[in-house]
Amino acid sequence: MYLHRVSARRLVVTAAMGAILAACGPHTGGTATTTPPPQFSAEVIRTTHGVVHVKAADFRSLGYGIAYAYAQDNLCMFADTLLTVRGERSQYFGGDAHATARKGDEYGAASGFMDLKNEDSDFFFKGYLDVDQLRAGYAAGAKEPRDLLEGYVAGYNRYLKENAGKFPAACHDAKWVKPMTVEDMYLVLAEKALHASGEVFAKEVVAGARDANATVAARGPQRKLDPAFLLARLDKVVHQGFGSNTLAVGKDLSASGHGLLLGNPHFPWASTDRFYQAHLTVPGRYDVMGVALGGMPTVVIGFNKDVAWSHTVTAATHFTTFKLALDPGDSTGTTYLIDGDKNKMTSKTVSVDVLMADGTTARHSKTFYFSKQGAVIVKPEAGLTWTSTTAYVLADPNRDNTRMLEQWLGIGTATSVQALKSSLDAVVGLPWVNTVASDRTGNALYADASVVPRVTTDKFAGNCLLLPALVLFDGARSACAWGQDANTPPGIFSPANAPSMLRTDYVGNSNDSYWLTNARSLLTGPPPLGYSPLYGKVGAEQRLRTRIGFIQFEELAKQGHKFQLSDLQTLVFADRIYAAELVLPDLLAACPSDDATLVQACAVLAAWDRHANVDSRGAVLFREFWSAASQIPNKWKVPLDPTDPVHTPNGMAPAALPAMFTALKNAASLLQSLNIPLDGRLGDYQGETRNGVRTPLHGGVGDIDGSYNSLRMSTALTATGYNNVYWGTSYVQTVTFDDAGPVAQAMLVYGQSTDPTSPYYADQLGPYSRKEWTTLPFSETSINADPNRTRMTLTQ
Repeated sequence: MYLHRVSARRLVVTAAMGAILAACGPHTGGTATTTPPPQFSAEVIRTTHGVVHVKAADFRSLGYGIAYAYAQDNLCMFADTLLTVRGERSQYFGGDAHATARKGDEYGAASGFMDLKNEDSDFFFKGYLDVDQLRAGYAAGAKEPRDLLEGYVAGYNRYLKENAGKFPAACHDAKWVKPMTVEDMYLVLAEKALHASGEVFAKEVVAGARDANATVAARGPQRKLDPAFLLARLDKVVHQGFGSNTLAVGKDLSASGHGLLLGNPHFPWASTDRFYQAHLTVPGRYDVMGVALGGMPTVVIGFNKDVAWSHTVTAATHFTTFKLALDPGDSTGTTYLIDGDKNKMTSKTVSVDVLMADGTTARHSKTFYFSKQGAVIVKPEAGLTWTSTTAYVLADPNRDNTRMLEQWLGIGTATSVQALKSSLDAVVGLPWVNTVASDRTGNALYADASVVPRVTTDKFAGNCLLLPALVLFDGARSACAWGQDANTPPGIFSPANAPSMLRTDYVGNSNDSYWLTNARSLLTGPPPLGYSPLYGKVGAEQRLRTRIGFIQFEELAKQGHKFQLSDLQTLVFADRIYAAELVLPDLLAACPSDDATLVQACAVLAAWDRHANVDSRGAVLFREFWSAASQIPNKWKVPLDPTDPVHTPNGMAPAALPAMFTALKNAASLLQSLNIPLDGRLGDYQGETRNGVRTPLHGGVGDIDGSYNSLRMSTALTATGYNNVYWGTSYVQTVTFDDAGPVAQAMLVYGQSTDPTSPYYADQLGPYSRKEWTTLPFSETSINADPNRTRMTLTQ
């Protein structure tokens, strides 16, 4: 399936034979029979590492070409993911199993944003998403996104038809690999929009569903509301799981006067939240290179000839919850009161087919209920119960967000960061990410233009807010409902009223709030109340990864250094462990001399280079130590100074040292029990294995240890080390501009394909390990000059 030159030759010959036969066909009345023009026509070129360049005359054909290429590389994973969004996992894999997790060299399709057994997952997607609403949303929007999706469906289905019986081993002859529809693509995109909202509450949404016409219990003893579950999940989404770094440099600090951009998203290495390298072109309209998010027919992080951009998961909250007052006279508990007026919940009954142990299929049904604000949620152990007097609902502005493709097309066609910001303001389609961008004239932009409920600061200060940690508001009063900004979809903030910063020196973000976007000018928002608390905290301690990013940059900038691409590449892969820089001076100075284990551990840490390079010795010991020690309370000697969040807090509080040394001794004992030398080389104990070949990997954990370059491994420390990456540094791009266009060097660390037989399955691991960057061919001349170029033409 990867012999593109053969495929191209076959397709061209087929087209030529069709033309000959048409010319030789019968004539009637002297009029020649004409062949209708193709519905789809796309040129697909691959360059080094299988980077896909698709060129087409229109967006339908563009979608057609990128879908065909994506199926070549990721068929089994994408087909498996379609089962998830269709709500069909139970039908093929049983109701108690979970989504396919990566195992060895087999693909993974399990989402990092939710973990439900198949039956609950199926009910969630069938019950929570509304295809009719999604269809209406796309119909009301721009035409180009619809064209992309129609073409994508046709290209994917063509690949299935042409390659039936030749699918990769992971899904060979699988009945669940089947053609898709445009509605399926609506669901694929909708699932991605829910990562920081609906999927956070997926278990509670399913728990809120019940049998139709059931009655609710009379009000009993009310358990105190406990938001701990929500706080843990949000922390996992933004910091434990899916983070990112990005930095835009303006003309004041650029050696060339042109803007520079570093994009370093930390995303899953499995599932369709993997990125896919693509260059998509509709001549005269759209010419963008970078990465698509798996299964999406547009570039989401990348560059054109004038602008480069990246995203980070925002610290903003993308939902609220509401407490409903119910009409006690309705035994079904489905009539709620707003300002004393009765309102009836709407309902949606869905069915799921479940494969049973004996091979038969059973059909199970549930009914989901919705108020005007959102879906009923239930979690009794957290006090979220549905009684005759009270219910709780999730209000999710991304549930029907059909603007994402239109938004990324708008970003991709921007000619400056100002034009990019205008697109953000007009479309408001980004579900849960910040945007950082630079342009060829040397401007740098930060904006949180994500979808955020319009709940202004005064509502947080008044009596509408019932429980801050649950973002729980009074649903019985219309005065507590979401507001409305002009020229904006209902209920959300306009990005014109959201945090943003335009500068000519630099801006950056590593998933903390907008407050620290530039170390020289903190962003606090408009007086007197600032931005809505939903956008994140100000005056709060920043995570160590955020701090080291600004420290590294400012150390050079304050020396009068003018930045080039190579500087950004050095910064992102510096692999400094900032926690060690903060902790070790005080810790080593106080190291006990009467404990042999601690004496040895301190000696190793004293000799360590305080980095997470593959040759760093002592990094494994420090990681195990700091994973525990970072949880010690009151550990800092110097507290946070809100005027200097980059450098504070710091130093070790003397009172914390005994607990620190206990953690260090435990870490040393763990390594010894696993026969790992305390000064073991990191590259010997952190790696990714593909097709039996292990590649050593550099990089730290991220927020915990203050490594800018972050990897979260799939295993805890074992005798063989930390094995295989779960999430982390994925696509890394550095971009600037010259008179001819963009100049970009990048890598997709885990590779283009999830098929272990593909040449693009593991080919970028080595360059990452060696910190070697690939120049991306953007111009037609550079594409044609690529030594690994292959070409095919697709028509239908």
